[in-house]
Order: sequence, then C-alpha cells, then structure tokens
Amino acid sequence: MGLLESIDLNKLPKHVAIIMDGNGRWAKERGEDRVFGHHQGVISVREIVNACAEIGIQYLTLYAFSAENWNRPVEEVNALMELLVNTIRKEIDELDKNNVKLHIIGDFASLPAICQKELNEAMELTSKNTGLNLVLALSYSSRQEIAEAARKIAMDVAAGKLKPEDINENSFKNYLYTSEFPDPELMIRTSGEFRVSNYLLYQLAYAEFYFTNTHWPDFRKKDLIEALLNYQQRERRFGKTSEQIQTNTTQHV
Repeated sequence: MGLLESIDLNKLPKHVAIIMDGNGRWAKERGEDRVFGHHQGVISVREIVNACAEIGIQYLTLYAFSAENWNRPVEEVNALMELLVNTIRKEIDELDKNNVKLHIIGDFASLPAICQKELNEAMELTSKNTGLNLVLALSYSSRQEIAEAARKIAMDVAAGKLKPEDINENSFKNYLYTSEFPDPELMIRTSGEFRVSNYLLYQLAYAEFYFTNTHWPDFRKKDLIEALLNYQQRERRFGKTSEQIQTNTTQHV
C-alpha cells in the first residue's frame, strides 16, 4: 500500500496551516543567494496546493510573508514582491481550472500597489470556485491581527453596536482576518525550527503541530502525506480524557 492509500479520508484535517521555512538556508547550502531559494520554494507551493486539492483538504493557509519580513534587506524584499506578482500571474489560470479559491489575510494595504492589483484580480477570478480554499498570509502579524480586532471591538462598543457582555470567543473570532475559516487542525513547519513566529496565535489553540527538518524547497507531496499520517495517529482530546473520547467514539459507531 502506498502512502496516499494509507490516509484515512474520514480523518483529514479540514484546515492545514504551513510555515514555509528554509528557502534561504536551502539556497545557502547550494552556494546560491536567498532569492534563488524563494524561487525554488514556489515549486513546492505548487505541488502542495495540488496535493491538498487532490487529497480533499478544504483549507490551506500558507505563511508567505510576515510583517516582520519587511525588515529584511531591501533587495530581498523587492525580489519577493516581484516573485509574488509573477507567481500569481503564472499560476492563477491553473488555480482557477482546479477550482481553487484564493484568499488573502494580513495587512493588505501595506503591499505594493501592483501586488494588490494582481491579488485582487486573482481573488475575483476564483471567487466562485468551490474546491480548496487557498489562504495566503501576506504582511501578516498575529499580534497585529489581535490588536486590530480589539480596537474594532472597542469602536463598536463605543458606537453602541456591541454590548460588552456580548463579547465572547465566538464574537471575537468575527473580528479576525480568519473569520470565515475554521481554525487549523494541523500546523506544519519546515526546516527544523520549533516556534510559531507570530502566526495564527489565536487560531492555533488546539492545532496539532508537526515539525520537519526538510527545507521548504524540498517539501513535496510525500512529505505532506507523512504529516497527515502523523496527525491521524494522534488523539485529539480538547481537554477531555482518553476514556471520554473513546466512549464518545464508541457511541457514534
């Protein structure tokens, strides 16, 4: 039995989030500059998006550019923005053909005008698609997202649109960038790092974490399947005991 056939399609995570780390290190190990690594990373993005669509993952969120990444050398930032524009132009027809719907989360207004234009056109083109929801986190900071949500709630309370006693987990989620998506159930980080780097801090509360030493440009469909198989071996208790989970499972059989 191959890796793909060993996946239980009834136990798939609805939402997979990935921190695509290691492009620069991958390039450095080969004597190339960091931008070369980012270009190679696009190949991995294409394969993982196609694999998620094939397997039946409903939501895939990729940490493409953090708010902190603006502090990188100007040449690298400019190259990344150019790569983003060129990749969207090159891939959008294929995404549309494969019924993928594109979403963006993050500080959209901070992106260069040409990036905003290409992304808006891509989201409009794929807006009616009903397959995989591909979410790109661009100029994204989870702390900024939470602070912005708190500010909007305060404004709504001040304007009389919201009562303080109505603020709870469910209402708070409505003010986050991710309000229309379920929380990720599996978070994958490549390249041997063991931190979340200001990524979906609120949304990852009950996610399973999977870390791999593989650099992102080497991450392929088989690596994704291994992560999914690892996820399916875990017991998700949400604060309950193993006995409670097993009892509930038995009752629903």
